[in-house]
Amino acid sequence: MTTRPLVFATPEYGYLQAALCGSAALEAGEIDTFAFPDGERYLRLVTPVEGRDVVMIGGTVDDAAALTLFDLACGAVHYGARRLTLVVPYYGYATMERSTKPGEVVTAKTRAALFSAIPPASYGNRVLLLDLHAEGIPHYFEAGLVATHVYAKPVIRDIILDIAGGQPFVLACTDAGRAKWVESLANDLGVTAAFVFKRRHDGERTEITAIDAQVAGKPVILYDDMIRTGGSLIGAARAYQRAGAVSLAAVATHGIFPGDALHKLQATGLFSAIACTDSHPRARALAAASAGDPTPLRVASIAPLLAPHLAGHVL
Repeated sequence: MTTRPLVFATPEYGYLQAALCGSAALEAGEIDTFAFPDGERYLRLVTPVEGRDVVMIGGTVDDAAALTLFDLACGAVHYGARRLTLVVPYYGYATMERSTKPGEVVTAKTRAALFSAIPPASYGNRVLLLDLHAEGIPHYFEAGLVATHVYAKPVIRDIILDIAGGQPFVLACTDAGRAKWVESLANDLGVTAAFVFKRRHDGERTEITAIDAQVAGKPVILYDDMIRTGGSLIGAARAYQRAGAVSLAAVATHGIFPGDALHKLQATGLFSAIACTDSHPRARALAAASAGDPTPLRVASIAPLLAPHLAGHVL
């Protein structure tokens, strides 16, 4: 007997649940949730899960969202899920993947320990993680929770080619930390890769110290795994502009854009295009809100990327 996997999502990721169920042989599950007056959350899996392969989509967009994913996953196992797959499009603790000062808490590891504490389903638990900031993070998951690092390269490649519009360009990164990834992508695209080297002063301020490629007279498309405040991106873009780039565009897997970060990027006038995936729900909201702007945020779906990892798991 073949039964389609049953897909649930935390409230922030309802759009991804709909996209996955629309593009693959997956069935949408219903969740009931609301907040009590004191802030306690009510959660209920309305769709029965007993004997089913269950996919639970949620992100760590904040601590409450992470706990909601944990609670729902525990509930799915308690009520008889046969196999559990967590889909975490944005693992938001990835920049604290290691300690550099005594006493620092490695939050990426403590959150991995939390998800690893979900009771095992009869056929096991696994987690899909998208374009992590650090390659070592999957090794923090334990107790039988199998972590798979899914790379968004196919989606990112299509975004970049759409922005380029068939014209030659240089693919650049915002710092040397993404050099190998950008070089691999540039090789796939058959274009030149360029790198800048930076010194970070604090959480928002960085300084460009060097640039390693000739970009004079060429369009430059910058890639980074995530855009938060955009400080590093703006610094790198200005460095490429000073080096003679004729146009600049920015692409990221994870578009976080806290506060007015997107507006600040747009206001610089540096970028002809800004694009990301819908791995973070804020990106979708900002794309809709910026539709009439001179440089609207472009957002591509990750559903086609994730679907092959999910549709093959059947009873």
